[in-house]
Amino acid sequence: MHAHYFPERYIAALETEGCKCGACVRRDPRGTIIDVGPLHAGPLEKRFTDLDMRIADMDRQGVDIQALSLTQPMVYFADAPVARALSVAFNDSLVEAHEQFPDRLVGLAMIPANHAEEALAELERVKDAPGMCGVYMGTAIGDWDLSDERLLPVFERIEAMGWPIFLHPLKVIGMTDRLKPYFLSNLLGNPFDTAVAAAHLIFGGVMDRFPKLDIVLPHAGGAFSFLAGRLNHGWAMGRPELKHMENGALSYLKRFHYDTISHSDAGLSFLVDQVGADRIMLGSDYCFDMGHDAPVDVVDRQQSLSDADRQAVLGGTAESLLKLK
Repeated sequence: MHAHYFPERYIAALETEGCKCGACVRRDPRGTIIDVGPLHAGPLEKRFTDLDMRIADMDRQGVDIQALSLTQPMVYFADAPVARALSVAFNDSLVEAHEQFPDRLVGLAMIPANHAEEALAELERVKDAPGMCGVYMGTAIGDWDLSDERLLPVFERIEAMGWPIFLHPLKVIGMTDRLKPYFLSNLLGNPFDTAVAAAHLIFGGVMDRFPKLDIVLPHAGGAFSFLAGRLNHGWAMGRPELKHMENGALSYLKRFHYDTISHSDAGLSFLVDQVGADRIMLGSDYCFDMGHDAPVDVVDRQQSLSDADRQAVLGGTAESLLKLK
């Protein structure tokens, strides 16, 4: 459920269109490098862009299907026309990837969510495209949190389509100051930002307003499942900031789905206990060094899983959520 892809068409569009919005693309011998403000990607290994290498890696890992998604810098930094053009370039590449490997690759669409008219138009354009089965979105949309009312038309349309949203950290809190050294913007910033996004979706009323909207949290939910009790306590103690909530955060744990990228067998076991194995799906974070090169082994080490639960985590839940049956 968590596998990243940088198609050459997107990189080329970023190279020609993104420069007017502050996106810098460098063709380095080690691989393409992309910089947009504090966001950095690269040098990108060839397997980020080469589908034959990807399929070979999937075979080695025992992975039958990947749901392909972009990663930073996504498209939110750009003005509406460029953000749409970048989304189109990526989404058309997803369709081509699926058509090349129809039994192995499906796509999570990129949309310019901070430009609602363009986002809705792109959703309409790709809703019936081959292999497309969900939406990819940042844990924040530029400077907007996911509780921002300007995103409500986008959430409404995605819910009506029956597509899940797979979230991913992008411009995380603290990445330009306290989390700048030691790679902390990733090591700590990513899981914290996922918890912040989940809290905004809950306390901002998005999860209640769209009860059929499926949200997938990356990195095993980040810090969210571990801090849900603290979020719930604030509500239970009657904090005035949360008086609008009928229920506390703990009641929303099972409204989300999660991937398996916890980097801790004990942490993943805790998540299973908190939300149930049926809410968790295989992830690898392909092909970053912060991912799992043997993602199936991560699940196999969970000795408490029944055979049915193991099959759900390894594919059954994702198959149902993405409507691949």
